Amino acid sequence: MSIATEENEASVGPATLRRLAAAWPKRATVRTDMDAVLEPGAYDERLMDYPVDLLPFGRHPDFAGAPYEQRLLVNTLAWLAYNERVIAAEEHVANPTFEMLAHGVFPGLTRFEAKEAVQQSHVDEVWHTYMHMLAMRRTREARRLYAEPDTYQHPVTNRRLYALTARAAEKWERDLLYLLWTAVGEISINKFLDLLAGDRTIQPMHALIARLHARDEAAHGPVLFEVTKEVFACLGRRERELFARTLPEAILAFGAEDYALWLEILRFAGFADPRGIVEDSRAAPGADLLVTDFSPVQRLVRELEIEDQVGFDFSTNQRTG
Repeated sequence: MSIATEENEASVGPATLRRLAAAWPKRATVRTDMDAVLEPGAYDERLMDYPVDLLPFGRHPDFAGAPYEQRLLVNTLAWLAYNERVIAAEEHVANPTFEMLAHGVFPGLTRFEAKEAVQQSHVDEVWHTYMHMLAMRRTREARRLYAEPDTYQHPVTNRRLYALTARAAEKWERDLLYLLWTAVGEISINKFLDLLAGDRTIQPMHALIARLHARDEAAHGPVLFEVTKEVFACLGRRERELFARTLPEAILAFGAEDYALWLEILRFAGFADPRGIVEDSRAAPGADLLVTDFSPVQRLVRELEIEDQVGFDFSTNQRTG
């Protein structure tokens, strides 16, 4: 069964997409700020690599009371895992979806401005992977880190997508799930990047990487917002039902804390009771989500006019129904 089951000639926000595409040569990080990434400033070993306040167990007595070197190792691994999570989202979810959008897998994207904006976004995403790879290499060299866990390259957001696609019987279902994960991610990712972008307690280069990435994503969000609206307008009943039914899963997968990852990091760093630390931290109210602001997705739901079909309460970030 093809996803393009209903024809619709509505435009894909042509004015918005045309403006974003025209601004790309002067806006895109790959065109304007490559030197800042390739030639970073000095590394200050006294600063943390990752905000301590973002560690869900940062105030746990077993962690806070551990030797500095042990806590520093966890902090450095947290920064590397953050980058791996970003790269995994780009490489294994967003990029395949951009390829599908560019090659007509989804309906409605016939106008040049839509295809141009999608291709530009795809170029940006490939650059982001390289940018984060460079940042990770620099950290490993500066911290003289020669060993680390090998389990954080498939973060929770991806794992939940893979679990759903493994149960999907037909290709159109799997394709639509990738689009849904990409739409939620691209529309919401600045909420994730902003956790580091303005932080003054970490390496300035780490905050800069997040800021540069966020600047590109400030354009990608509107692109995916418009593209998703157009694709949705062309979907048939079954496809729309899958979209609305699965949207809460995509939201919660994007915002989730990755406790399986934290368990592996704490175990690798030599903590005596890593599972106890993780279980205590996870028991705190609201501890399952790293990102809690999904207002851009709520706006998308409103504009798609499917508020009564999406079982999610945006005021509490809880599934409903």
